[in-house]
Amino acid sequence: MAAAVLDSLAVSCPRRGPAVASTPRAAVVDSLPSPLPRRGLRPILPRFSGLRCSSIPPRMKAARSSVVSRRAVVCEAQETAVQLPEVGKATWQSLVLDSDVPVLVDFWAPWCGPCRMIEPTVVKLSKAYEGKLKCYKLNTDENPDLATQYGIRSIPTMIIFKDGEKKETVIGAVPEATLASSIEKYI
Repeated sequence: MAAAVLDSLAVSCPRRGPAVASTPRAAVVDSLPSPLPRRGLRPILPRFSGLRCSSIPPRMKAARSSVVSRRAVVCEAQETAVQLPEVGKATWQSLVLDSDVPVLVDFWAPWCGPCRMIEPTVVKLSKAYEGKLKCYKLNTDENPDLATQYGIRSIPTMIIFKDGEKKETVIGAVPEATLASSIEKYI
């Protein structure tokens, strides 16, 4: 029965008129009750006319280049998105080892899926422990010497430093509670 109903579906085309089945089944199907109107062939479903593009927001018009057309789909990143500050070889001593509060360093790489999964958790904990803990991320691809020095064999790895010394290591994309309990020991 479902196949018969599908065979009876006629859709009006604006340029060519209605598309009607020319098989003998069409005569049988026409005798069946149908929710579709018979002669007007106006579809019950709304007509899809494509994506609707709105104008570029006013604050974007000033910064718009001539390449962007008048009507474009503009996707903007959230302005509230917070990322962890980066640390590298040049800033390692001053930001991590000489810090007067405990420091959590997230050893990561841009290609690492679990690293990207754990970052929002680390950012959330960074906000929760603001003033009591500093959080940084270190790209192991750009700083392989620091990763080797601290024995990083798997990423993501979070290391907690206090008074310039490595105190605890957490390996993998762990739940927020696990990471929070490790932090609590050193605050």
